[in-house]
Amino acid sequence: MKNLSLFAFLAAVSLTFYGCTNSSDPGSTGGAGGGGESTISADAPKVAYVTNGIASFWDIAEKGAMDGGKEFDANVIVKMPANGVEDQKRMCQDLLAQGIKGIAISPIDPDNQGDLLDEISSHTNLITQDSDAPASKRLCYIGMDNYTAGRMCGKLVKEAMPEGGSVIILVGRLAQENAKLRRQGTIDEILGRSEDRTRYDDPNDGEIKGEKYTILDTRTDGFDFGKCKDNAQDAIAKYEDLGCMVGLFAYNPPLILEAVREAGKVGKIKIVSFDEDERSLEAIQKGEMYGTTVQDPYNYGYKSVEILAALARGDKSVIPEGGVINIPARNIRKDNVDEFWTELKRLTAKEAPGCC
Repeated sequence: MKNLSLFAFLAAVSLTFYGCTNSSDPGSTGGAGGGGESTISADAPKVAYVTNGIASFWDIAEKGAMDGGKEFDANVIVKMPANGVEDQKRMCQDLLAQGIKGIAISPIDPDNQGDLLDEISSHTNLITQDSDAPASKRLCYIGMDNYTAGRMCGKLVKEAMPEGGSVIILVGRLAQENAKLRRQGTIDEILGRSEDRTRYDDPNDGEIKGEKYTILDTRTDGFDFGKCKDNAQDAIAKYEDLGCMVGLFAYNPPLILEAVREAGKVGKIKIVSFDEDERSLEAIQKGEMYGTTVQDPYNYGYKSVEILAALARGDKSVIPEGGVINIPARNIRKDNVDEFWTELKRLTAKEAPGCC
């Protein structure tokens, strides 16, 4: 079994594109922004990788899925819903109609997608990736522990602003299990609370005050990049003493940074990131962002295809006891971003952006 790192998958993506289809592969098809399809052979099982939206994070996961198809002899279809729950449902039902041998999905709203998940599991092998649906009949979940990763992100906030202060959280949507856990872990760590994965601070309840830190608000954008930047700009205008902004989805932090730059508050407002968008990495290198908690989306895609290909051939031994394959997160700061970037440069033969 391959153990492919975040570096390797970013390398592969950087060498080809920042779009959504690996069109350089023989047999690969698909439109920009919506996913792709790779045919290995007519006899190989066809499996699907379904994201929860369109973002650079998912481009990287797609590359992992396509590489997994080559390694484990599977034809792979990647679907990226642009329009939320109904779009994701339509894509999954289309895949079932094709006789797909397995689906790895990041459910957008697992609490309200029970019927869809039941429909998938009754017709094919269902696994979840990135965001779980533990109440469903999925065979396993592939991804990080989002609550733990949230606490890692919260540690970055406290390092960036050790004297305390006010915090705004921006995120795509909170219906997703990963977003709920990630946000709650971030809040619990910032406020110095004990670990409790059942705790949930309703974002509609207003400010959450601790001894040193105050969570002013959590703002969602529904994967609307324009709204994300509007949310950041509004928060900067509304809260004069805003100390730190946290972006929990890959596209949030670069848009936060744009708003902070335009307001002339780089350095005054700390920014903490999630994921490995290269704009965030460059900003960390320059000192415009404090740090980021990174996942490994390449292996989300790669491992998903590995599991689905084995299941399609009747091998259930790939399902671990407990039904969770944990791919841990890590924190990147200015003191290790150069090493991170140098490794990317070595693997990709691509010049890293200069810091000064």
